[in-house]
Amino acid sequence: MEALYRRSSGFVATSDKSGGGPPIMNWQPDEAGLAQIIQLLKESQISKTEVQKAVQQKLESLNQYPDFNNYLIFVLTKLMSEDEPTRSLSGLILKNNVKAHFSSFPDEVKAFIKQECVTAIGDPSSLIRATVGILITTIAKKGDLSNWPELLPLLSQLMDSPDFYTCEGAFGALQKICEDLADQLDNVGPSQPLNYLIPKFLQFFRHQHAVIRSHAIACVNQFIIYRSQALVTHMGPFVENLFAVAGDEDSEVRKNVCRAIVMLLEIRTEQLLPSIHSIVEYMLLRTQDQDESVALEACEVWLTLAEHPHCVEALSPYMNRLVPVLLNGMKYSDTDMMTLKGDLEDDANVPDRESSIKPRHHHSKTHSQQHEEAAEGSGSDDDDDDEDDDFADFLSDWNIRKCSAAALDCLSNVFKQDLLPILLPLLKETLSSPQWEIKESGILALGAVAEGCMAGIIRHLPGLLPFLIGCLEDPKVLVRSIACWTLSRYAQWIVTQPHELYLQKLIMGLLKCILDPNKRVQEAACSAFATLEEEACTELVPYLPYILQTLVVAFRKYQAKNLLILYDAIGTLADSVGSHLNKPVNMHVQIVLANR
Repeated sequence: MEALYRRSSGFVATSDKSGGGPPIMNWQPDEAGLAQIIQLLKESQISKTEVQKAVQQKLESLNQYPDFNNYLIFVLTKLMSEDEPTRSLSGLILKNNVKAHFSSFPDEVKAFIKQECVTAIGDPSSLIRATVGILITTIAKKGDLSNWPELLPLLSQLMDSPDFYTCEGAFGALQKICEDLADQLDNVGPSQPLNYLIPKFLQFFRHQHAVIRSHAIACVNQFIIYRSQALVTHMGPFVENLFAVAGDEDSEVRKNVCRAIVMLLEIRTEQLLPSIHSIVEYMLLRTQDQDESVALEACEVWLTLAEHPHCVEALSPYMNRLVPVLLNGMKYSDTDMMTLKGDLEDDANVPDRESSIKPRHHHSKTHSQQHEEAAEGSGSDDDDDDEDDDFADFLSDWNIRKCSAAALDCLSNVFKQDLLPILLPLLKETLSSPQWEIKESGILALGAVAEGCMAGIIRHLPGLLPFLIGCLEDPKVLVRSIACWTLSRYAQWIVTQPHELYLQKLIMGLLKCILDPNKRVQEAACSAFATLEEEACTELVPYLPYILQTLVVAFRKYQAKNLLILYDAIGTLADSVGSHLNKPVNMHVQIVLANR
């Protein structure tokens, strides 16, 4: 790398011809040094571990030379002969350097990087524009917006450019700044940039290019939660413009409109209440949007409304339409099935990837505490967290399926038994469907409403529970796993009934699933059994030999991730049955468990 530093690179500052801006910094790279930087960037795109380690060491050693960052910005903004991934990578390496070392950059290097970023904001490549926007935001964040006072006025001016690339680049940078520095923008000195930025963003809601419309809405959305005074001042035009683009043909625009409506309902409900029926109609439509990301954003509104004091008034006229939409959203989508494809086989003997293992902590909770909390109509925070964790384990990411189920759960806690005349006929149809995906969604829905509709659904449980217990032996992995979870939601009622009716069959069914050949079913069964342990307590004592023998087999069978869940189930069992584990009949099993 010596060629990069054979000479002392210098800057030549020339005056801005207009007389109003900072000096223009001119810097030219050494050709040999530039070639070495390009070679390094090429090597960094090689996936071999040893090559990556060597590249990382070189990058760290080069950071001691201030000129290195000049080369990086030069490659990003000026070296049009290079391919876009290499140029973008140069910018991302520079971004990391800014994050780690910006305060130690010489002033002329800082000025040069800022100048080149602004110059390249209209690059013809969308990848380069996005990288430049990220870099600008990182500099503003590390160096503080107040130390770059000309940035926001300049970006505001560039938004008006007739050149699409320049306009989009400026908007892209502003969107990132609004996302990362919303608090600073709301409090930047006497200039108060939001006072001119917010009304300007609103002007672009109806721009001819969809990407500009989307940027504009996304920028304003960042200030809803902050209750920015500049936005409050323009709330009327904001809502008016949102409604004007609600039916936009572009999915990103529709997604940002839905996101804005959800946040406004949380923060500025009174602004939307006069239009609540139109909003409900719109969000019902968007919850069924062909674009899953739009549908997910829209579906969030039902969670928000469920917590609102006007929920019953707003949604009662629509429940007969909303419930089927939510139930339909609870089916596994094609995207979900592609994600889960590898989890649907007999994989009990396949070792877990290290990345799939997350820490778990055993939570102790007494039987009496649980019933006291149930009687009071509330649960502990720990209990809520445990339920949320179990619910989230069906898929790794928040999606329309989970959001629909969560919405039905929340609404069942609002409408209680009044939900059942709408839901039960739909469940009868879905649970009897020959299509396993539809049947599975019905089982999920039945679990989702367990808490809110329990009083009304009890009389139906004698018919439903044998069906659910039978689903523990369904040939489909996802049906078996969801049946485990849904049964756990009714465990509190099950343990109050004669054992021979449900509890005995449920215990045996879950124990079989604990030893299932599929790891997803194992996990669901272990979690469900832990819930049953908490509810049943000493009611489990007659079954301890079967339980402990199953757990011993599971210890020999399980891979790393499910072993953690199994430990949790063991801890809960000890809490629930207490000294009954110390009886001689169970001691040999305890010794096996203790020596694991």
